Amino acid sequence: MANDFEKHIASVKDFPNKGIIFRDITPVLQDGKLFQAATHKLAEYVKSKNADVIVGPEARGFIVGCPVATELGIGFVPARKPHKLPREVERASYDLEYGSNSLEIHKDAIKPGQRVVVCDDLLATAGTLRACKELIENLGGELVGSAFYIELPDLKGKEKLPGLDVFSLVKYHGA
Repeated sequence: MANDFEKHIASVKDFPNKGIIFRDITPVLQDGKLFQAATHKLAEYVKSKNADVIVGPEARGFIVGCPVATELGIGFVPARKPHKLPREVERASYDLEYGSNSLEIHKDAIKPGQRVVVCDDLLATAGTLRACKELIENLGGELVGSAFYIELPDLKGKEKLPGLDVFSLVKYHGA
């Protein structure tokens, strides 16, 4: 499965100021069987973590996390860019190699003691993952793992959250 999956990921030059090769999952999303297989693999991981909720950072995290939550019958919480959610929100800022931003989730989205897994398309420098961790913990939840389609180990994102379990379908070295 990983080899099939890897073959369907497009490699394109990312924004010049990032200095990395972007791994585009769009071809995977266009292949229903491959998308379903990838979703199932991530769901197996999330189930092993006994998660109550999946958090998906905007926007690819919605695409990745929502089907996993649906397959498992658990909650899904979107982490959005600023000023996109109604009602009262919790906000966490993060830095990336090309600037900073922040994510928000509803203050009532995560209940104290809930076990949470973050699902997204790509683990690079871990900026959004660290922001999600902060949001989850500020609301009393416990981040028990993270699941990605793609990991770029050379960018050392995993090292920025020591002790956090990271699952990825494909690892690309030489990002």
